[in-house]
Amino acid sequence: MSGTEEHEDHEEPRWLDEQEKAAWTGLISLVLLLPGKLETPLRQQHGLTLFEYLVLSHLSEAPRRTLRMGELAFLASGSLSRLSNVVKRCEQRGWVVRTPDPADGRYTLAELTDAGFDIVHRAAPTHLRSVRRIVLDSLNATDQKALTRIAHKLRIVPDDFL
Repeated sequence: MSGTEEHEDHEEPRWLDEQEKAAWTGLISLVLLLPGKLETPLRQQHGLTLFEYLVLSHLSEAPRRTLRMGELAFLASGSLSRLSNVVKRCEQRGWVVRTPDPADGRYTLAELTDAGFDIVHRAAPTHLRSVRRIVLDSLNATDQKALTRIAHKLRIVPDDFL
């Protein structure tokens, strides 16, 4: 433990005021409940987890449907180890192939196959309907801009990218 962490452990906590508590409890309920609400229709209709869908979707939008694994992990908001496990499952289903990056062999590329593109193409309308119904339709343009601004401020970069 660093000196700063030890010092922080012995400081009196700064308790939340009512506004901070409302903001925190609102955020944590979204963090905990929203992924499941978005994942359920994907699982039921397409056999995909939300993270699998995000991975396939980002690949489908990339040039040549190909991204370096590190970039894909960042875009899908997951760690490299989590992404590696998901890509392995996607490879077994014939949706993704991994190859060394010809520009720099230290990196691995993930490429979406035609079968992977087909599944993400079929699942996209399901996901879009959920996103609109659960999130976007309740927000006006000002709310959406505020959410974007807040999300950027709170963006967490996984430790294996630091």
